[in-house]
Amino acid sequence: MVSELSLGQAWTVLSSNERSVMIDCRTVAEWNFVGLPDLRAVGKEIRTVEWVRYPDGAPNVDFVAQATEGIDPGDTVLLLCRSGARSRAAAQALAAAGYGDVHNVTAGFEGDLDGSGHRHGGWKDSLPWVQS
Repeated sequence: MVSELSLGQAWTVLSSNERSVMIDCRTVAEWNFVGLPDLRAVGKEIRTVEWVRYPDGAPNVDFVAQATEGIDPGDTVLLLCRSGARSRAAAQALAAAGYGDVHNVTAGFEGDLDGSGHRHGGWKDSLPWVQS
């Protein structure tokens, strides 16, 4: 089963659980042009594995194998995308593959759209991040 975590809850898990990892499942374009969570303050590095491939949008059929490389089924895995939709599906795929402590970060990296078409409320509004 996949649980939903707020940004604060996700940061707490990453800070306090040595066996926790975060996987950003957005596309390579999003990582390069929008930015990435910066986990250095908690002694970790973000893992990046596309859920759908850029630029064609095709599903990454190797997602589970790529995402779980070096991760034990008992590790705590947090997944993040732009707004929480792709990461929820990715988290469900990991849970179906036998990973029991899987969590979706609901606000995502950018958050939800406001009335003006701008994204707010995500990771980059309140937690450390970097842009290349």
